[in-house]
This record gives sequence, structure tokens and C-alpha cells, in this order.
Amino acid sequence: MSAKRILLVEDEENFGALLQNYLKLSKYEVDWMKDGATGYSLFSNNHYDLCIFDVMMPNIDGFTLLEKIRKKKHTTPVIYLTAKTMKEDIMKGYQLGAVDYLTKPFDIEVLLMKIKAIFELGDNKSIPTEENYQVGQFNYDVKKRLLKHKIKNQKLSPKEGALFTLLCQHFDDVLPREKALLEIWKEDNYFTTRSMDVYITKLRKYLKQDKSVSIENVHSSGYRLYVDD
Repeated sequence: MSAKRILLVEDEENFGALLQNYLKLSKYEVDWMKDGATGYSLFSNNHYDLCIFDVMMPNIDGFTLLEKIRKKKHTTPVIYLTAKTMKEDIMKGYQLGAVDYLTKPFDIEVLLMKIKAIFELGDNKSIPTEENYQVGQFNYDVKKRLLKHKIKNQKLSPKEGALFTLLCQHFDDVLPREKALLEIWKEDNYFTTRSMDVYITKLRKYLKQDKSVSIENVHSSGYRLYVDD
């Protein structure tokens, strides 16, 4: 499989060089431009799997850059990395269609995890979903969204069903939080994260009929559905 291509548009020399090196060490191909105009020109003439934009840049700022890209009907995922921390700026970034908005300073490991989740979501779109999953004493009918148990059957809501299906697909492994948010809620932000936490709590309640089944919080990563033998 060929390496994923990332377009980085960042005008700060030291930061841009450092981030490009980190991304290359993670086996990504990275083109780095130092202003919005040259970034847009390069994007228009090449294919990229992901874009990372600063907001405050010469010639064309990061918000205008994404507006121009979306007007051309391009759906390439975009992450903002910026010092602009005002709520209005964060909301604008998401409204323009960014999949994430990180404020400087940030944790490079968190950024790499988010990038990995975005690429895994795109790569896994064609993976078929099984019709039924056996989890401990439960059998989950994906099509009917029916969680079957000898004591009580539970009909799941569409979001509950989608989330539980993802957990089943990643059974005994970590379901990245970002992947679930992007696939089900189409956004990764504070509000959607809190919403997903509510749905995780509901699923845990449904699963209490079998004490061996658990949904574990994996710190800073996501959730793991497993059966304790």
C-alpha cells in the first residue's frame, strides 16, 4: 500500500519543519507550503489524503483556504493546527468542514492518533459488517439492531446500534474515539465527544445482564469491548 500523502500549510518556519519531520518519521509523504496561496495551488494540482492547515497565514488564511477547497467540491479531510483558541474560531473551523481543530501547543502523539483514526476510517469503509455478533451471552442482530439475551432483548437506537457495531468489529481491541466520532457523528469536537460518552453509558447499562461483558475506557485512545473469561 502506498504511503498516505499529507499537505501541510504552515507559515512558521521552525514549527513547520519540525512537524514535517515528525510526519515523515511516521511514514507519511508530506508536502509543506508556507502560505495559503501556494498551498492552494499545490492542492489543486495534486492528490492528498489529508490536509493540515494553520489559520493565520499570509496571502490566504486557513479559513479562506478551506472555503476555496470546499467550493471545488473536494472532500479531503482537513485538520486545523492553530494558535487561535477563541470559541468562535473553533466553531468556524468545524462549520467550514474541518474534521478536527487543535490549538497550539498540542501533543504530537494525540495528533498522530487522530491522523491514524482518519485514515483507518477511510480504509475500512469497504469492510463488510457481519449480520450477527456473539458477545458473551448476547447475540447482536445488526440489521434489526436487536441485542438478544435470554433474560431480555433490547432494541438499540440507530446511534447505539452503529456504535455497538463498531465496538463488535474491534472486539478485544481498541476502537479509536476519533474513528467512532467521525463515522457516526461526522465531527470530532467537545459536544460530539460528550454525546458519545452518553451512548457508551447506555450500552454498558444494557450489557449488565452478563457481568463478564465490559466496555473499557482506554485512556486517551478510545474504548474496548471484551469478555472476561
